[in-house]
Amino acid sequence: MVRIAFQRGKCIGCNGCVEAAPDRWRVSKSDGRCNLVGSKQKKGFFHVVIDEDEYPQNLLASKNCPVKIIKIEKF
Repeated sequence: MVRIAFQRGKCIGCNGCVEAAPDRWRVSKSDGRCNLVGSKQKKGFFHVVIDEDEYPQNLLASKNCPVKIIKIEKF
């Protein structure tokens, strides 16, 4: 299992995550920031647990983020 944590408040909307993992990331039409699909918010961070098969794309999404607000961890 893999956990993704995302600090949306610091997102600049570069879409690097969306390009790497379009099934898990979307751009908000209302404010241009990205959304982590299926996540829940807690204290300003959005969290979701994903399967191993989504790990490579989301690791690339994390690496593409210029403000480094996407954290990926296996557990």
